[in-house]
Amino acid sequence: MSIISLLASSLGRKDEIPNQELAKQIVSKNDKDAIKELVENLNNKNKNIQNDCIKVIYEIGTLKPLLIADFTNQLIALLDHKNNRLQWGAMTALDILTNEKPGEIFSALPGIIAAADRGSVITNDHCVGILIKFCAMANYAEDVFPLLIERLVICPTNQLPMYAENALPIINQKNKSVFIRTLTERLSEIEKETKRSRVEKVIKKADKLL
Repeated sequence: MSIISLLASSLGRKDEIPNQELAKQIVSKNDKDAIKELVENLNNKNKNIQNDCIKVIYEIGTLKPLLIADFTNQLIALLDHKNNRLQWGAMTALDILTNEKPGEIFSALPGIIAAADRGSVITNDHCVGILIKFCAMANYAEDVFPLLIERLVICPTNQLPMYAENALPIINQKNKSVFIRTLTERLSEIEKETKRSRVEKVIKKADKLL
C-alpha cells in the first residue's frame, strides 16, 4: 500500500492524528522506503499531500532523527519553496537535524537566515533553535553566536523571552556581556510586564555565570 494513501488528506481527515500515527508506524519499522516516498511527494501537485508529507517527515525526525538525516539537502532546498507550510516544516526538520548533520546545515546558514527574515514565527523559532544548537558546539560557536545575537536584536518582543531563556544554557563567561547588553537594551521595548520580567530573570542568571 502506498504511504500517500495513509496521509490525513488522503483519508479525508482535517486533523493531524493520522500523520502522527503514520510517523510512529514508519519509525517502528525503520521504513526507509516510506520516507523516500514522502520526500518524493514533497513536490506532489496536490498541496495537501505536500503539507502532510512534511508533517510526517518532521514527526519522524522528532522520534528518530537519523531516519531523515539523509534527506537534509532536500529539506534545505524547501526553504525557498512557495508553499509556506513546506518552508516552516523544513525549518522544523532542520532544527531537529542540526546535531546530526551540522556540516550541511552550517553551510546552509545564509539560506536559513534569509528564510527566517521573510518567514513565519514558527520559521524564526526554529532558526533560533538551530543557532542555539550551533552555539553549543565548540567548532561553530564563535561563528554562529553573532548570528544568534542578531536574532535577539531584531525578533519581536513577544518571542524575545523564549529565545533568551532557550539561549541561556550556551551563555558563558566569554559571551555573557554582549548577551546581557543585547537583552538589557531591549527591555524598554517590552510592553507586557510578564514578558519583561522573564527577560530580566535571564539577565540576572547570565550575570551570575562564572
